[in-house]
Amino acid sequence: MKKIVLFLSLCISVFIAKADEGMWLLLLLHKNIDQMQAMGLKLSYEDIYNVNHSSIKDGVVIFGRGCTGEIISKDGLILTNHHCGYGNIQALSSEENNILKNGFFAKTRKDELPCEGLTIKFFIRMEDVSEYILEGLTNDMKESDRNDSIDKRSKILMADNSEKGKYEVRIANMFNGNAYYMFIYQEFKDVRLVGTPPNDLGKFGGDTDNWVWPRHTADFSMFRVYTDKNGNPASYSPDNIPLSPKFFFPISLNGVQENDYAMIMGYPGRTDRYSSSYSVKMTTEESNPVIITARGKKLDIINAYRQANTKIDIQYAAKAASISNYWKYSIGQNEQIINNHVIAKKVAIENKFKEWVKANKKEAEYGTVIDDLSKIYIELTKYEKMKVVYREAIFSGSELFQMWRYCSALYPVLKNKDIDTTSKEYKRFESILGIMPDGINDFFKDFNVEVDKKVAAALFEYYYNETTPEQRPEFFNKAVAKYKMNFTKMVEDLYKKSILDDQEALLEFVKNPTLKVLEKDMVFQWFEQLYDFYLKQIEPANTYNTALVKANRIFMKGMMEMQPDKNFYPNANSMIRLTYGKVGGYEMKDAVTARYYTTLDGVIAKNRPGSWEFNVPQKMIDLYNAKDFGPYADKSGQLRTCFLTNNDITGGNSGSPVINGKGQLIGCAFDGNWEAMSGDIFFETQLQRTIVVDIRYVLFIIDKFGGAKHLVDEMTIIKD
Repeated sequence: MKKIVLFLSLCISVFIAKADEGMWLLLLLHKNIDQMQAMGLKLSYEDIYNVNHSSIKDGVVIFGRGCTGEIISKDGLILTNHHCGYGNIQALSSEENNILKNGFFAKTRKDELPCEGLTIKFFIRMEDVSEYILEGLTNDMKESDRNDSIDKRSKILMADNSEKGKYEVRIANMFNGNAYYMFIYQEFKDVRLVGTPPNDLGKFGGDTDNWVWPRHTADFSMFRVYTDKNGNPASYSPDNIPLSPKFFFPISLNGVQENDYAMIMGYPGRTDRYSSSYSVKMTTEESNPVIITARGKKLDIINAYRQANTKIDIQYAAKAASISNYWKYSIGQNEQIINNHVIAKKVAIENKFKEWVKANKKEAEYGTVIDDLSKIYIELTKYEKMKVVYREAIFSGSELFQMWRYCSALYPVLKNKDIDTTSKEYKRFESILGIMPDGINDFFKDFNVEVDKKVAAALFEYYYNETTPEQRPEFFNKAVAKYKMNFTKMVEDLYKKSILDDQEALLEFVKNPTLKVLEKDMVFQWFEQLYDFYLKQIEPANTYNTALVKANRIFMKGMMEMQPDKNFYPNANSMIRLTYGKVGGYEMKDAVTARYYTTLDGVIAKNRPGSWEFNVPQKMIDLYNAKDFGPYADKSGQLRTCFLTNNDITGGNSGSPVINGKGQLIGCAFDGNWEAMSGDIFFETQLQRTIVVDIRYVLFIIDKFGGAKHLVDEMTIIKD
């Protein structure tokens, strides 16, 4: 019994935030600044976040749709991860000019390659708008009325602060709906590829090393943002000029030592640190096993085709990387939820909360919330596996679902013979028709029908095996019986009766869309029925999801009230944050301690010539043998590749600047460690680490390997 009490006591103590835990809002950073300076920061709060003058926040950008980047020169040069730029690098690659395989460094600015559809966004400012958004709202209101009020007030703020479309305004829910903040961004659309290492370096280690330390990956790529001649955002034009930024990062060649101060600014995507034990249990038992199995099947098929065919390798490189990342993440998360006793830690917090409620006579406000959460998750768990199976096997199975989505948006109008051609519905119909040709052409550039048929057959079979007959539409059950479980033949026949896998036929359809074509198209009709059936199946869960939002909000409010002296940080939600900590290794497991850095020695040691994941280019081997590391070696003459910090990051922080106490760039964050894969749910103070590519390794590859010293010369290099 004493052991159990001690364990629960430790769980509670871990929950109290330490310096390395926390994704802090810039507006509230003054609460942390004394501690940051005591740890080694030499800057002021205003140096980091300042609305009226340039500051570090002006050098950090949202890169694309889910990463971070940093400005590293006075001419708008951007550094981010290789895996963040991967989709753009892939889109620019071909069998004749395979940038993914060979790498690329622009010799002049005229050689920089425009990236269609890629944008970056600068953060302008933020504001606490909680008082305005939440005024008059109570927990006794219907959630729908509460949401309507929040939505209306948010739209007013967005309209009032966008300056007629100049800025993008986001109203972000914080602390599970107990606070709201306004974030204002400015978007730039002319972004060009400047440099990338070859895949053998930028993706060194592949799936095997992903989320694992020690790491030796040169996970970086470089882009440049352009503006019109007046410095304003503009679409691509050869007349555009490089951006003149408000701030860019100086780069330190001094390297890092253990216990050096390190901070990271970026755009973490999603954490759920304040979730209940019931949520974690559902994720572990229902959601993740489906993701692991379904994505594993898809990856096996795609990678087999990629290794056999160069064209398919290029077409599916970015897709496979995206599938793989969350596949391995889910494996690691489940493993570490168990190893790190996350559910027990959550239960300990809930028990502590119930004790506080009782001791402080807070039953009227919070007395039932833990029981409410338990009851809600009992109901939601009934739907969770089915929901994820549909998502992974049907909606993310065959890529033709993307073409179905286009056509499904046209379907209601085509069925309505009496539709008013001046109505909003018809205007939207015309708008979709207008964008479909480009969407179709982009889709088929990276599509192989044989790969897709094999994936579809495998995942239709998985869907059938993992659902009950009642969870599948009757037409699907009959089709499986008709084909006697031969899913390959079923899919083959299905595709023969569709235009969704035929680029030319689809383009012809767009010119003259008719209801008859879609009603005869078997792939379209299958997806239409599967999607409608899915929505009906999960409809009962909507009531419980609404109740969950309210319960989580009340629980969060109570947790904050229980610990009034604690400096809480909100869950990650893709808004800009700062995290601070120190450089350092960790104890990976009993008797195994990880050093805080790796070197090029480890790259060479892992070399397996011709392998899928560990092939080292001969030029790198030659540079290593000659010890030709230039000014990028450490004091012992070694070339360091990656290092560790205890900063608190998650997905979305990929590409974030890692900054020393003087505000200088020392690396680029790109991953977390395997032992703390449960960290998005519960921060593991002793284990959680950020994996960083050392900026000196980045510069070495640009200069010595890539022969692009002119890009290094463009940067401001500091060596004390």
